[in-house]
Amino acid sequence: MNDRFDWPLAFEAEKFLRQRIASFLERNSFARQLAGRMRQETGTDFFEWIDHLVLPSEDAKTLRAFGMEADLVETPGGETVLHHPRATLPRVVLAANTDRIELSLRPEFVADFVAAHSLAEPIQGAPHARLRRVLVSEENGTRLEALERNAYRGFVVAPLHSANLKNIIETQDLWRTRPRLCASSTKGFEAAARILDQSLELLGEDLSCHLFFQEERRYWESRNRAAQLQKRRQDSLGLGWGNHDHHTFRCSREHFVDAIEFLTRLGFARRERFYAGAQAGWGAQIAEQTNTGIVVFADVDLRPEENELDFSSQRLASGRELGTVGLWVGLHGESMLEAGMHHLEARFDFELLRAQLEGQGVRTMKPFSNFEFLRQAFTEGEKWPVTPERIENLRQAGQITAEQGERFLREGALGSHLENLQRRGGFKGFNQNAVSVIISATDPRKNLQAA
Repeated sequence: MNDRFDWPLAFEAEKFLRQRIASFLERNSFARQLAGRMRQETGTDFFEWIDHLVLPSEDAKTLRAFGMEADLVETPGGETVLHHPRATLPRVVLAANTDRIELSLRPEFVADFVAAHSLAEPIQGAPHARLRRVLVSEENGTRLEALERNAYRGFVVAPLHSANLKNIIETQDLWRTRPRLCASSTKGFEAAARILDQSLELLGEDLSCHLFFQEERRYWESRNRAAQLQKRRQDSLGLGWGNHDHHTFRCSREHFVDAIEFLTRLGFARRERFYAGAQAGWGAQIAEQTNTGIVVFADVDLRPEENELDFSSQRLASGRELGTVGLWVGLHGESMLEAGMHHLEARFDFELLRAQLEGQGVRTMKPFSNFEFLRQAFTEGEKWPVTPERIENLRQAGQITAEQGERFLREGALGSHLENLQRRGGFKGFNQNAVSVIISATDPRKNLQAA
């Protein structure tokens, strides 16, 4: 893996920020009660909902020593913003001559947060504007806000012109109604590319990306009961999917480059690639869109001899043998098209969420990462029906047996999951060996054998 993607651990920076947050919670009763409700009602950590803190400028030296550096974004009065470029930590806005601590939470939609908590203060920023914010509570020298970002990293509320609002609403409809089930996957990617052309012309890459992934989460959630349950829990506090960590797509070898090119046009930069062909028959390209805060994990079947190939830009030849990823696509379709995402990974209090979901009848698989800095586990997979046409195509190609085909037709096959993730020390990366374990564990053929 490239050294740029050998992600560090920032435990000291996280500890410092958590200490400031603890002081804030001691002085702000609304935030303290909300933090307790987040844990008990959603299995989430208050820390993971924080967009930024406003701290005294004298903290700058300490924060810089911990690896934080200037983030060149727009602020109302030219304030300095610090971020950790290689860690998943909240940003800090430095304020001169103040002993007040300010903290902003980041739900998915600020209007939902206002409604859930019956807040009286008006929202600053029009619906769909680049930044919307609302005062939640001021107590004992603290100020709690909630804000919504729409593909904007700065801190200045700005008007939304009617023409832009029209374009946003039109683009939402484009992504909601795009054809997912086409005569072929090639036709499906061509249709998606045409809609992307329209979206980019109307809104540009950042807002196009933001709205595309809102729709992808909605579509995935519609096909996963664990996601629906957890979303209801988070919506009860007006939070939505504001705690998303990354979105995982499974792609065929034939169309992996098409998927990556699509993401590139949405403003994604390619991060680390994983080569696990010899180990588990898969590869992955990680990509990040920094202006929207969206990370994608894109999976594909990979052969051992392809470990030197940049499979994100060089097309892979189709093959008779299917690994876990290829078989999933063969059974359900491309993640970018009719199948939707394989899973959404969001940040939780790991053990707390496992226990709470278990109490709601949702079981969790064995953790596949269990480190101090990274814990991960899938909910048990949602089984989806498989069409006779897909089964027959796979059988005729010799990629499944007749018996497997009959079982898939009768019982369905593993489709999607919700992933429970806990990061510590701001760790931004993934563990290849751990991912190999869970990819192997979710192979539909193994699931049939275990039945």
